Order: sequence, then structure tokens, then C-alpha cells
Amino acid sequence: MEQKNKTHYSDTIKLFGSEPEPAFESTERLTALWGRNWGCDNDVGQIRAVLMHRPGDEFGIIDRSKRIDAIGTYGDVDKGWYWQSDRIPELAELQEQHDGLADALRAEGAEVIYVEGVDNGRFKSVYTRDSSFAVKGGAIVTRLAPRMRHGEELPITRTLAKAGMPILRTLTGTSMAEGGSFAWLNSSTAVIGRSIRINDRGIDQIADVLRHQGVELIVVDLCGYDIHIDGHFLMVDTHLALVSARGLPFTFLERLKQLDIKTVEITPDDNSWVVNGLAVSPGRVIMPRGLSDRTRAALEGHGVDIIEIDYDKVQLNGGGIHCSTCPLIRDRVD
Repeated sequence: MEQKNKTHYSDTIKLFGSEPEPAFESTERLTALWGRNWGCDNDVGQIRAVLMHRPGDEFGIIDRSKRIDAIGTYGDVDKGWYWQSDRIPELAELQEQHDGLADALRAEGAEVIYVEGVDNGRFKSVYTRDSSFAVKGGAIVTRLAPRMRHGEELPITRTLAKAGMPILRTLTGTSMAEGGSFAWLNSSTAVIGRSIRINDRGIDQIADVLRHQGVELIVVDLCGYDIHIDGHFLMVDTHLALVSARGLPFTFLERLKQLDIKTVEITPDDNSWVVNGLAVSPGRVIMPRGLSDRTRAALEGHGVDIIEIDYDKVQLNGGGIHCSTCPLIRDRVD
């Protein structure tokens, strides 16, 4: 009887045993078990789903009487909030421009998923790029650095879970990292900018996820008090990037050449925010107004289609179009 049971168990294992293949992030497995091919392995493929947060009641914490002359802007040290610029627009102005971006994305075939549950005056939550970002098969939920952004991870996590997107890692310990300093170069190479907002512990945890997916994470040091790499670098096509070269290390610019990625450099005549745009498909990019004739001609010479929108009011809060969008699903491009 004992031998028979052992034989029966062995036969069961052969028929219904462990199956590690295909990998978690494979299209076949994700679609079958999670309903959609979640995640991104590039920054230019057709966007299918994007995470955004429409400015709302959280802006009510702003008190225009709280001027801090020493820094030429507004804030409340005790409550922990600060405004990035010397002018605070009306909420309706912010909403109008944010809605314009969302409409432009829908017109390009993207599903816009809105973050739910933002509260406690966290008006930086409009910049959804920072609180999470997509990798192959799911999302990494980051750990935001400044005090006024602590806690944004909770509504992001709940929203992603409700949408059905796998969360592959939530950064822990004393790590700090924000998605605005992460970019895909191709399906096997990504870059992260180390800065006052991104430390080695955060980089190590992100690199660990990518290592299991066969992805190299290049680490570059940003200059001075720069926050994110997306203030200087934007992939606009599979082998083309828009850059503000003064904000990037020479070694990184050389690495781009090795990866066969050509660059178009912005000029002093450009609105510096044009780098903070968003590719919605290969060679098709949403940008804020302010592109110089020279840069426009260079991009169009590479076959890039440019969609310009007004976004100057939202930029006054310290982030642009790229900051305000977190692609959750993109088509593969290689």
C-alpha cells in the first residue's frame, strides 16, 4: 500500500507539478492570469494605459499668505507644503490644462486611469511619474523623498491594485527613489539618475527587480541639486532622444552613442520644459509650447511628429507633461 501511494504521488507530480515557465512577465502568462499585458520595457511604444491624477481638493491646503521671501515662493514649514514658483494659478486653470493633456492622450489611443484617494493636501500627487513606474510585468512603487510627498504611495498602491496591475516591488527601509529619474533606453537597458531624491538603497532595490528580468540599470550622477533625469533627457523614438546636454554626464552621452541612440540637443531659445514631454508612440511626442524653430526642425528632420499643448500653469508646481503621466502599458518596439 505504501509503495502504491508513493507511485501515485510521483505520477501526480509528473502530471501536475511545478511550472516556472513561462516567466511571470511573459505576455502569455500576464494575459492569462492578470487580464492584460501589464508593464513597459521601453519609453516610446504605443501607450495603451497611463496613470494620472487630476488636480483637486488637495490644493486647498495652499495659503497664499504664506510667502517665504528668502526663497521667493510660498510654503508652510510646519504643515510641510511648498509651492515651486512665485505665482500660484487658480485650481480651475490647473484642471483645464491637465484635462487637455488627458484628452490628448485619449486621442492617441491611451486609456487614462485616475488615482483615487489623494488627500491631506498632497498636491504634488498630480505628478504620478514619481510615485510609481512600470517595468516588465508590473509596477515598482517608489518611496518619495520630501516630507510633503510622504504617503503618496498608499493611494497609488490601491489604484494600481484596483486596476489589476501587479506590483513587483514596493521600496522599503531608508530607500529613496522617484520615477522621474528612471528611463528606459531599450528593452534590456534602463537608466536612473542619482540625486538628492534618489539614493543608493533605492537604486539597489530597483536594480534587483530589473536584474531578474535581464535588464542592465545604468546609474548616472545628476548635477548639483538637480532632482530628476527627466529634466534633461527624453526618449522620442526607438533610437532618438531629446536632451539638455548640460545636465547630463559626458559618459552617459557617450553610452547613448554606443547604444546607437542619436540625440537632439535643446537650445537656449527653447522653453526648458520641452524636454519634459512624452512619447505616445515611436516618433510621436506630446510637448509643451515653447519649442524653438531650430529644435523643431531637428526633430522633424528625424521624422518626429510633435503635438503641442498648453501646460505652463501645471509647470508652476514643479513638473511638466512627463512628470504628470505614468505609462502602465506600452507596446513593445523590439
